[in-house]
This record gives sequence, structure tokens and C-alpha cells, in this order.
Amino acid sequence: MRSFYYVMTSLMVIGLAFWAYRENYETQEAQARSVEVQQQIAEARERLRFLNAEWAYLNRPERLRDLAEINFKRLGLLPLQPNQFGKVDQVSFPRVEEPLDIWSTVEVMDREAEQ
Repeated sequence: MRSFYYVMTSLMVIGLAFWAYRENYETQEAQARSVEVQQQIAEARERLRFLNAEWAYLNRPERLRDLAEINFKRLGLLPLQPNQFGKVDQVSFPRVEEPLDIWSTVEVMDREAEQ
């Protein structure tokens, strides 16, 4: 009977060693994927910073003013004036409707289907 316990214990130790070996390699693989994802995130952030800088450069007011002057005949753009803005009391907000009062029940099933 002791030899049975020794064999079972040995098999359990071998099984746990195999499991630990597999877990170790899966963990290393997950860490490698994590490093790759972190690198991709860093590259995306760097590209985003570059695009934000480019956006700010292209939207400089003096550049936009020059483009509006160059393309005036085609676009007809004029500088904004204070009288072009509306007032809050001129905005037509949607009406607030009263909630519906439901006093009667609604039949969902047909009475004939129940019978």
C-alpha cells in the first residue's frame, strides 16, 4: 500500500512540475505581449502629440486669415462680427411635455390564446 502512495505522490509531483513549467512559459509570453502593447501605446502617444502640434500649426489665426483672403472669391468668408451671434432668449428650446397618465391596463396577450 505504501508503494501505491509513493507512486501517486511521485505522479502528483511530476504533474505539478509540468503545470508550473507551462505556467512559467505562459507568464513569460504574457509579459512579452505586455511589453509590445506598451511600446505600441508609447508610439501612439508620440504620434498623437505630433498630430496635435501639426493641428495647432495649421490652425494658426494668421494662416487661416490669409487662406480666407486668398479664397475670398470662391468662399466669400468674412470676419466674424459681434452682431452675428444670437442671444439666449432667441433659442427655441423644445417644450417640456407632461408625462403621460396611464390609468388603464394594457392587454398583452390575446384572451383566446390563453384558453
